[in-house]
Amino acid sequence: MKKFRISVNGNSYDVEVEELGNSASSASVAAPAPVAAPVATTKKAAPKAAPKKAVKAAPAGGHAIESPMPGTILSLKVAEGDTISSGDVLLVLEAMKMENEIASDVDGVVKSINVNNGDSVDSGEVLVVIA
Repeated sequence: MKKFRISVNGNSYDVEVEELGNSASSASVAAPAPVAAPVATTKKAAPKAAPKKAVKAAPAGGHAIESPMPGTILSLKVAEGDTISSGDVLLVLEAMKMENEIASDVDGVVKSINVNNGDSVDSGEVLVVIA
């Protein structure tokens, strides 16, 4: 038996190794490195995707104001039939804990409002249609 002191990651270990013989084949064969046991994992079921909302398209001749980002509608500032100018605030959208005022980029009359207070919206969803 031969005794060795081995240092691994700063830890010292005293080991004893038994020499089996003087044959060339046994001396040149290295012992396989120990393999860590696989860690048991539990698979969680993938969350089901929420059903897609029916996105209303802008009618012919109407101008759609779309959500620039996903968020929640905090308040509506206009009603259907209101006459608005470019730059008027239409609604407030909360995204990432910030309130974003969504303004009109055209003059016209509010033809339809496709969201309500508290609704969650996706990016690109039509919020208001202006004729």
